[in-house]
Amino acid sequence: QEKLVESGGGSVQAGGSLRLSCVASNRRACMGWFRQAPGKEREGVAGIDTRDRSNYADSVKGRFTISRDNAKNTLYLQMTNLKPDDTGIYYCAAGDGLYCDRFASYRYWGQGTQVTVSS
Repeated sequence: QEKLVESGGGSVQAGGSLRLSCVASNRRACMGWFRQAPGKEREGVAGIDTRDRSNYADSVKGRFTISRDNAKNTLYLQMTNLKPDDTGIYYCAAGDGLYCDRFASYRYWGQGTQVTVSS
């Protein structure tokens, strides 16, 4: 059994910042963030392994920072310089895949938290 709970979503103006958190019930090799905009497919945002090695989608590089606290089983996503295209539901995910930059590595999912960026 696995439980992931996201928090920190909200509404901000373009250029603003938000910090998302995800508390997991177990430690996993990979933790990551995905997002889904209305009418669009879910896409990977960022992933991180237990050694704090991270990867990012090209669209968020330089603006978002992923981090994790292994002792607390907690994942974070610091989002800066937010754009309207960042709007969507952000999902926390975890898994035991070898590579944390691919969808197949993630097995467990949270319920999501809404992020809305206005122009």
